Amino acid sequence: MKITAPRGTFDILPGDALRWHWLEAAVRRVFGYYGYQEIRTPVFEHTELFQRGIGETTDIVEKEMYTFTDKGERSLTLRPEGTAPVVRSYVEHKLYSKGGITKLFYMGPMFRQERPQAGRFRQFHQFGVELFGTESPLADAEVITVAVELYKELGLTGLEVLLNSIGCPACRGEYQKALLSRLTPLKEELCASCQQRLHKNPMRLLDCKNPRCRELTEDVPPVTDYLCSSCRGHLEQTLSSLDGVGIGYRLEPRLVRGFDYYTRTVFEVINTGLGAQNAVCGGGRYDHLVEECGGPPTPGVGFASGMERLLLTLEQQGKFAGFSSAPQVFLIALDEKLAADGFALATGFRREGIATGSCLEVKSLKAQLRAADKLQAEFVVILGEDEWKDGQVSVRRMADGKQWRVDREEVRQFIKDLLGREL
Repeated sequence: MKITAPRGTFDILPGDALRWHWLEAAVRRVFGYYGYQEIRTPVFEHTELFQRGIGETTDIVEKEMYTFTDKGERSLTLRPEGTAPVVRSYVEHKLYSKGGITKLFYMGPMFRQERPQAGRFRQFHQFGVELFGTESPLADAEVITVAVELYKELGLTGLEVLLNSIGCPACRGEYQKALLSRLTPLKEELCASCQQRLHKNPMRLLDCKNPRCRELTEDVPPVTDYLCSSCRGHLEQTLSSLDGVGIGYRLEPRLVRGFDYYTRTVFEVINTGLGAQNAVCGGGRYDHLVEECGGPPTPGVGFASGMERLLLTLEQQGKFAGFSSAPQVFLIALDEKLAADGFALATGFRREGIATGSCLEVKSLKAQLRAADKLQAEFVVILGEDEWKDGQVSVRRMADGKQWRVDREEVRQFIKDLLGREL
């Protein structure tokens, strides 16, 4: 019986890995412009971290986590998201002790047991940023700007920023009372999940995708009607800062995000051509999460972006045309006695930074040329017995078959000059 990858997982094959490398390099480059430093956390954490951090009433904690008990009877969970682990590390290593603002970014696999669909898997990859140490609305604006600027760098079009404020615990409490008053009489008409959430976290009802629940909550007042003066001022300054750098946005009163740790600003960046599952990133402010995870009171704000969905969007918009792993040079040895010389010559090319392929076996010229053509090599260097005795090799351009005889001591520079002219 053939063993296949588990449902909801996939292999990243060599051709696709080029796209991942390109995306990862762009993420590191753009985040570096803004001063974010990379942090890498374990792929599994104590389950309590996610229960306390994300919230026990969230879909992730209730239904989607991969949780297991180790030999020491400890409950561990494969990380379903990146923020809580970064906060745990920030607290554990006392990164706050340096004072001021701390800017971190992460990139890696996450795990959720949910129904696989286009761009969504059970093992998936995210990158994200976390900014700790300031309540300034400029921090909110910066995090949103970082996301938008990255997507622009990648060449994405059709993007829209959706933004809302869900207030602080004080003013949000008043809003939750208003929701309870409006929705409790309708409880029996809500879906089972919303009935459970109604008294635990009524704002989560606004995030429900059930058509009947959306219909029942359609006329509830927006949370922004209940913001205190401080939260309202924070929202206005965030919007003003985005206006100042030309970042467009749309206020979305139903946007509450799926995690319990958010306060004030929440946002998503969507791609208008992706259909129902159109969010390419989401995030917001979480001013109490560090304290919830055992650290000192420390405000924070960040976002996360799913890499599979982002790569799907980039592919749909034709951003991967021309990606190639083709060698620039292919070495062909026509005699067993020249195989080691061909290997040494190929190694010399590689040490010069020239991507070089070879058969590693001596075959006919026709067979080796066919291999070079299959790999789409630009040039082949042919080691024949007679030429080699004369201190020479043959260089052939695969595109048109043009061929040169070159002194073997000069062939690396000759190839570099040819490649330079090709560029």
